[in-house]
Amino acid sequence: MQLDALPAYEHSLSRRTALHLRHPDGRVVTLDLARWLAPADAVDLDALEQARGPALDVGCGPGRIVAGLAARGCLALGIDIAATAVAMTTARGLNALRRDVFGHVPGQGRWATVVLLDGNIGIGGDPLRLLHRTRTLLTPRGRVIVETHAEHAINDRHRVRFVLSDEVVGPAFPWAYVGADALVEYARLTGFRVTRHWTRDNRAFALLERQS
Repeated sequence: MQLDALPAYEHSLSRRTALHLRHPDGRVVTLDLARWLAPADAVDLDALEQARGPALDVGCGPGRIVAGLAARGCLALGIDIAATAVAMTTARGLNALRRDVFGHVPGQGRWATVVLLDGNIGIGGDPLRLLHRTRTLLTPRGRVIVETHAEHAINDRHRVRFVLSDEVVGPAFPWAYVGADALVEYARLTGFRVTRHWTRDNRAFALLERQS
């Protein structure tokens, strides 16, 4: 996502209205806004069992994952470029900052875990760049919890646009979809090793360990 595309996303968060992504081929994907706005569910909490503190949730949205981490006693910070998302997270008494993962992030090199759930491996439309950046945020023995696409063979990059109330709004921005197969190669190229894959309730996850 990028700053000039944010108004539709922030409108949907604050009004709790449906939001979709339109792809260049005309395909429209509905975003799971209701799940993002709800408390962390059993699938989220299962994934967060792999987290060690301190943990950084990249693209934290309204804060359910930061809350899930905090509930299990894990020191956590959420970052997001959307002011509304950050405000919703901090309103819950949680730690969040308005930051771009590719810009200045506090604690660089000292995070034990980076969390990339809800397809956030697609941020910026360039998984290699994102994982390279993620590696710099971690301790030498750090790890990344990634939610991958449910289809293992997917490895797509698109320029997408938001659809709000059946109207395409805002500029196109780059996004990526990464399945488990592609993630293995992306991990190898960026100094990680995939140590675990798992699926639950049609959602797919992987654990990446930083290699020294």
